[in-house]
Amino acid sequence: MKYRQLGDTDLNISELSFGTWAIGGSWGKSDDDEALKGLERAMDAGVNFFDTADVYGDGHSEELLAKATKGKEDKIHIATKFCRAGDIFNPETYSEKAVTEYCEASLKRLQRDTIDLYQIHCPPMEILKNGQVFEVLDKLQKQGKIRQYGVSVETVEEGLFCLDQSNVKALQVIFNIFRQKAIPELLPQAKAKGVGLLARVPLASGLLTGKFSTNATFEADDHRNFNKDGEAFNVGETFAGIEFSKGVELSQKLNWIAEDRGNMARAALRWILDHEEITTVIPGFKTVKQVEDNLQAIQVPSFSEEELKRLTDFYAVEIHPNIRGVY
Repeated sequence: MKYRQLGDTDLNISELSFGTWAIGGSWGKSDDDEALKGLERAMDAGVNFFDTADVYGDGHSEELLAKATKGKEDKIHIATKFCRAGDIFNPETYSEKAVTEYCEASLKRLQRDTIDLYQIHCPPMEILKNGQVFEVLDKLQKQGKIRQYGVSVETVEEGLFCLDQSNVKALQVIFNIFRQKAIPELLPQAKAKGVGLLARVPLASGLLTGKFSTNATFEADDHRNFNKDGEAFNVGETFAGIEFSKGVELSQKLNWIAEDRGNMARAALRWILDHEEITTVIPGFKTVKQVEDNLQAIQVPSFSEEELKRLTDFYAVEIHPNIRGVY
């Protein structure tokens, strides 16, 4: 496992880490025992960073992380998020009282004294421009409840705005072969300003595994069913904002990336890792097998300049016109 520094902080984290939305909820059935085994397998392989949120299974993924990392709190770093348990458009959700309560509830579930990275969970631009939430996070940092803080954003515009906030040390962005808009401006500016980047939805909700057919179905409690057209939250969080059948069609045109890289998932993760500005990529998982397969991405060959240009052109011509939602 290789490690990358999170911006200009003292956090050195595994370049391939894991998100825990899927083991918390909203991805269909999951098994806690299997989830704990998956977390253990990841840590055995050198993964020292996990991303979660207070709304993943109403705190369930935080509780699973507490069990998995017990006794390893000084070695395993955890990032969690807040605000979506309330009304994200209401400024009171970001008041000192509310954020402190969110933070202390997460600390209790995580069984920790400090959160390594505390992130605002995709807030509206109006909230970011208001600025109050950053002052609150500064106070929590001084109190020792959080080590660093960042923002999970939906759009490049939001990300660029956050880069101008002096104590924001990390941005979490949707970044994958289907979502390349961040490359020309956001990635280099983040690096220049010492801000770490976490790449989420790296496999486009599974489209970039190449395993789906157009007649695939998802369980009722899986967001790939109930948010497929943005009914519950930003459509970009599901299938990278691409209509499912179109996404399957586009993914089939990318089968070539798997050549000499084992499979499409490993190749898709490798493409992200080939961008030096990215601190870590955080695929999700529900099984040990998925953890093991994703870990192989760090071993497969990087993309050549010719391949990268082919993917850039493919994005511009075939993918970009089909992305729905703000980004």
